[in-house]
Amino acid sequence: MIKFYFAPWSRASGTLWLLEEIGQAYEIEHVRAEGGLPESYRAVQPNKKVPAIDHDGTIVTERAAICMYLSETFPEAGLAPAVGDPARPAFLTWLVYCDAVFDPALAARANGWAYESNNFSFGLFEDMVANVERMLSSRPFAAGERFTAADTQLASGIHFGLNILKAIPDRPVFRDYVQRATNRPAYKRSMDLQATYA
Repeated sequence: MIKFYFAPWSRASGTLWLLEEIGQAYEIEHVRAEGGLPESYRAVQPNKKVPAIDHDGTIVTERAAICMYLSETFPEAGLAPAVGDPARPAFLTWLVYCDAVFDPALAARANGWAYESNNFSFGLFEDMVANVERMLSSRPFAAGERFTAADTQLASGIHFGLNILKAIPDRPVFRDYVQRATNRPAYKRSMDLQATYA
């Protein structure tokens, strides 16, 4: 059984979507509380961040790692190109890019940070936006022609940046991608489930 440590409308939203795509039984451990997450949660995630999973005693944290773990543990879901598949390098690149570059650059912009590109490993927001736009102008999904676990993270992030933070430029290529990626039953189920926690 998968235990999913979750707080609604957070960075865990994309992982909830992924779990619905995977189609395996899971239980939600709602960890958000008034005043923040409990100190006891540090035993699962040292920085008290979501998401995290516990799969039969194996704890996995960080969104990219959770995506790789789940999509490779349950290959029948078809959410990760296999080793040797020409789409695998792009899958791995964009899965990690979401955590290592996209998310921190978006957070920096949303918080009004001014900084030099060389001061932070994730570089400039403008460079991130240009890179994502260039990639999505060349193919329909992060890894190529088909939807993968990387899209649960990238589409969630772009949706949040466009519609909630209003920080990502509102361009057709971003809107079209989000529409394409989220037009899936698993996404709709994940959104309905999140709404029950509001």
